[in-house]
Amino acid sequence: MLLIAGFILGPFIPLVIQSFAFRWAWPDMLPGTWWLEQRENTLMPLAWDYVISPYSRVWEATLNTMFIGTVVTVICLAICLPAARVLSRETFPGKPAFEFFLSMPLIVPEAAIGIALLMIFIHIGLAGTYTGIIIVHLIPTIPYMIRMLTAVYQGLGRDFEEQAMILGANRWQVMWQVTLPMLLPGVVAGALFTFLVSTNIFLLTFFLGQGKIVTLPTLLFSKISGGTLDASAAGITLVVTVPGIILLLITERFIKEEAFGKGFGN
Repeated sequence: MLLIAGFILGPFIPLVIQSFAFRWAWPDMLPGTWWLEQRENTLMPLAWDYVISPYSRVWEATLNTMFIGTVVTVICLAICLPAARVLSRETFPGKPAFEFFLSMPLIVPEAAIGIALLMIFIHIGLAGTYTGIIIVHLIPTIPYMIRMLTAVYQGLGRDFEEQAMILGANRWQVMWQVTLPMLLPGVVAGALFTFLVSTNIFLLTFFLGQGKIVTLPTLLFSKISGGTLDASAAGITLVVTVPGIILLLITERFIKEEAFGKGFGN
């Protein structure tokens, strides 16, 4: 367990140290000069002062990332819930081919998808818009969401729904009072995972955003594209990891193994 914890937490330790450093040269184990020591001697904001200042555009990138991820998650749920029900319970001609087609975005390189869509979106005026980025984020997130929801539907079975209909419930009552409460843990898990995937998409956002819409991944790339990791870049890197850590804590708190069997109502 200590070895696993070391592999997971080890890369973050230098980032935390670097985010508070002013000068850290090889082969020093610790920075020779700290950010707080030089804080009063410079006119420009350094390290965390820069990260939280308007100059870094971190706040703008964070709001864009949260907004795009939330909209993508909602649209993805609306598309994948009925599709997962059909895929898990119905048989129709071409079903294996359709399931393979849904996996294509995970097979085709993002660069190929991004370049092809960029040429189309430029002609129709969607390049550099929130709408264009939301559409392109749906391409890699739908396969993840639909696989998770299909597995949940397959584990649910039809017994509870059939018993509710025998007792006089109509289709809407079965959906809202039986099916959705039992699906809710899986839906929440799929939504959290979809949101996390969307907030970490860089290449497609970089291509389709055309520098007009800044998200946390594109902002981080612009800081480290020169090949150096200074204190401000290390601070932005830590900020980029915050959504994933928050979602992990939410998952550990609300989505337990027993929740998938009992639902959130028990």
